[in-house]
Amino acid sequence: MSTTNPFLATKGLSQVINSPNGQTDQPDLHILDQVNLNIHPGETVAIVGASGSGKTTLLGMLAGLDTPSHGKVFLAGNEITALDEEARADIRKHHVSFIFQNFQLLPSLSAKENVMLPLEVKGDHKAAQLADEYLQRVGLGARGHHYPNQLSGGEQQRVAIARAFAAQAPILFADEPTGNLDSDTGAHIETLLFELNREADTTLVLVTHDAKLADRCQRTIRLQAGKLQEEDVNHA
Repeated sequence: MSTTNPFLATKGLSQVINSPNGQTDQPDLHILDQVNLNIHPGETVAIVGASGSGKTTLLGMLAGLDTPSHGKVFLAGNEITALDEEARADIRKHHVSFIFQNFQLLPSLSAKENVMLPLEVKGDHKAAQLADEYLQRVGLGARGHHYPNQLSGGEQQRVAIARAFAAQAPILFADEPTGNLDSDTGAHIETLLFELNREADTTLVLVTHDAKLADRCQRTIRLQAGKLQEEDVNHA
């Protein structure tokens, strides 16, 4: 294990939905229960577990998209749980990229414009150049002018991957990145994701039901009913 300081950490992270007022027969629902994690720079980590185990909730907390009922999240040296939404958004803008299961491309923008968008938000004057470079890298150099509805699911996910890596953020969160793809396309997307991640030395945290995808990460974190059950070091 790395001796460097964690890039991402949680302490006692919990998310609780209280029972309705006066209904003492209904216990509180613990979506996350005292989760403690340390993720170091450059690590690749998979979060796995059954549906409803708290995986996507945990990912949202780690990325600063949601706030917990209890506990703390530290990202890039910042206690993001102590910040308001505006400050968390600023942290995300400079440190975080996302890949979503349903791609999250804006339908009114071309592939190139979708890749450029987070770069333009950061004021990067090389947005167009980087968009072209990363679309070329994912095999879509000739499709930059196409809109999402003119692309297949696999092509849309490749645009989403280009957008994530073009932003050159130090940490990338991926929520079921191959969940909406057929097995052959999903395998190609997996290979592309890890190739680009090795080149960029990005910290990668992904949620997946796919055991093969999880095995490609250095560590697997298992959740059950909101509790951290075990962590596996993968040797693939």
